[in-house]
Parts: sequence; structure tokens; C-alpha cells
Amino acid sequence: MTTLIQGGRIIDPASGLDQIGDIAIASGRIVGIGAVPADFEPAHTIDATGLWVLPGIVDLCARLREPGYEHAGMLESEMRAAVAGGVTSLVCPPDTDPVLDEPGLVEMLRLRAANQRQARLFPLGALTRGLAGEVLTEMSHLTHAGCVGFSQAEAPLKSNQVLQRTLQYAGTFGYSVWLRPVDPALGNGVAASGALAQRMGLAGVPVAAETIALHTIFELLRANPCHVHLCRISSAQGVELVRQAKSEGLPVTCDVSINSLLLTDMDIGYFDSRARLLPPLRQARDREALSAAVADGTIDAVVSDHTPVEHDAKEVPFAEAEPGASGLELLLPLLLKWADTQHLSIGEALTRITCGAADVMGAALGTLQASVGRIAHGGMADLCLYDPRREWQIKESALLSQGKFTPFADWPVQGRVHATLVAGELAYTDRSASTT
Repeated sequence: MTTLIQGGRIIDPASGLDQIGDIAIASGRIVGIGAVPADFEPAHTIDATGLWVLPGIVDLCARLREPGYEHAGMLESEMRAAVAGGVTSLVCPPDTDPVLDEPGLVEMLRLRAANQRQARLFPLGALTRGLAGEVLTEMSHLTHAGCVGFSQAEAPLKSNQVLQRTLQYAGTFGYSVWLRPVDPALGNGVAASGALAQRMGLAGVPVAAETIALHTIFELLRANPCHVHLCRISSAQGVELVRQAKSEGLPVTCDVSINSLLLTDMDIGYFDSRARLLPPLRQARDREALSAAVADGTIDAVVSDHTPVEHDAKEVPFAEAEPGASGLELLLPLLLKWADTQHLSIGEALTRITCGAADVMGAALGTLQASVGRIAHGGMADLCLYDPRREWQIKESALLSQGKFTPFADWPVQGRVHATLVAGELAYTDRSASTT
């Protein structure tokens, strides 16, 4: 099938391209950028006048709730939510039920996702069997099954010795380890430590829960080098430690949740369970430090941290509520809203959810490495067509995800996904999308 995207503003942060032009697609790949090959005959044409043509969004943290939590989110609904948000590639943590610690489970999940013919799914394998934190999984088998890295999700490792063995093994074979830095003994609270948590009587999570874990990871990493990706950094002190580690040359990357870039602990309001998140929302100084770190490249990627939660798990007292919120459909417009407040260019902001995020996965993408998060000649045509003129208000009931809770409910945003293509096929279009 051949498709012509005509007259859009093509923005590719990886190459610096920003121009009005056409994109020609044949057999799922881009065969022309800016100008159409003379012999190209499109079977379909998409009028992109006034639209931005962007690389498909890459989200490094999205829970799909399958297998095992179908009541909270079904693969079909969450993948549909992804493409509605312009997300064409997403990474899912291994804390499903059963845990992604066997190749057969990974292969089944990838096959089911592929059959949806929507976003590309890149699973993380469990670091330890059953995420129990003790015995390492067969990482080589999980890698062959399609895992792009290994994680404990929110489950702690039993000891630093297990972490040391993990880094040794991963370093030997070139695997990536994805860790959320939190000391389990200090990280059991429900809100960030501070005046607000104290006043509301909520158990606090101190910044030390993050910084102690980071010190441990970096110390072991110096002796056992391998790629470590730090998931959802949340504090100013944590950012500074990552900055120092990078300047030292340690092989680390990191991401931050869009929640932490736009919200603070004050958004908990009157015990609003929609703001019950992991990591917990911290103070304004932390948000400012995180924003600066995204802008200067210390933080490599911004994630939605999409975690669909069912109604009964949220409509309870704040401390009892299940942490998480839906965000796949909101990542792109919220990031651009944030970028506008920071006076960042469109390309600088998009880097963190396109090529910058894809680079975290690196060689684990295999043949897709040159395509994911990029608009490249000969690359797969994973594209997001975005209408920057659309003004709308976030409504929880309108979310396609089965999880209807977001701390951004009723926020006004500027710009909306008009259409999403995956491998050249139209995976999503809104009601006003025009194709011929």
C-alpha cells in the first residue's frame, strides 16, 4: 500500500528537520521526505495542511494490565489509548500476573500485541523469578523472546548482593537493567515527606529513599559496569546525583514521569486519590530541578507512567488507594504544555519522547533502531499527525483507557492527535481526520 501525507509541517528532532513538505510511504516504509519520488503513485492521500507530522511517540513506561489484571485494563483498550495519544512504541514493565519471567509469557504478550496492529510493544523481563528479588531469571532466553531490558518494577531486591550479581551478569552479556531507585525500608509511605504530608497525617517518603538507592547503584556500577536505566527520578537531589554520575562517565540513563514535571504534592488537595502516584509528587523545588534536567539533557526521556486503575481501587481513602493514573493519551499534549511554560522549542521537547527515549533502548531495538522515534528515509513509517490548533479539556470519561483516573482531569490543553500511523497503516484517526 502507498500513502502520501501532504503539506504537513515535518518535525524530526533526531535530524533537526523542520519544514513544510510531503512524506511518501510504500510497503510500510518512508520512501520520500519533503519531496515525493517522481514515480510515486499514492493509493491514499492524507491532507496534513496545518498539521505537524511527528515521529511516533515512544513511551518508556506504560502498564497494559495484561496478563492478569484485565479488570483494570485490557490489552485492546490500552493499545487503542496508545495510538490515540500518538504513541507508536511503548515499554511495559514485567509486573503482570503471572510475572514476565518466562519466555513463553513474553512471546504470548508480544504476539497478542502484534495482532492488535496498533502500537509496538517492547516488554521488560523480570530481573528475578516472580519478582521475588532473590534468583535471577534466564536473561538470555528472555532477550531472545523479545525483552529489551530487565526490571523489578516496584518490587525490591532482597539484598545488594543480588543487585551486584545482576550488574555483573548484565554487563557480561550487554543487557540493560531498569531500576526505580528507592530504598524499600524508606519508601513505604504514600506521599512525599514534607509539611503537607505531616499536616495531613500521611506517611511520608523521604528524598533519602531515592538518594540512598542511587548511591548504592552507582557504587556497585563503578565496579560492575553495564547500562542502567533509572526509572522516574523524582527529586532535586536525585537529579544532581544522576548529573554527577553522567559526568563521571557511568553508563546510566534516566527518565521522569510527566506527572512529576507538572504537579507537586500540593495537587493532592483534599486527599484526592487521583494524585496517589509512585513515585509520590514532591515539592515545587523538585519539580523545578526536574524541569531543568529535562531541558539540559540530564534526563533522557519523559514517560506517561500509564497505570490504569479500576474504580474500586481509587474510590477509597487516599492512603488506601492504589497508586497510578492513566496517561498514554495525554503524554504528548501535556509535554508540549510543559515545554511552553519552560520556553523550550518544539524539537527540544519532542526529543524526550521520540529519539531520546528510543536511544535508551538502543541496540535492543534490533533492526528497528534506526526507525523508532525518527522520521528517516527507508525507516518504518511510524508517524503522529498532530493538530496544534485544537483546544480541548481533559475529561476522564472520554479516555479510551479502561483506567479513567488522571490528576489532570479538567485541565485545558492546546493541540490534539489527528491521526497515527504504524508501519504506514492508519492505526488511529479522530473524527475530523480527512483521508482520500
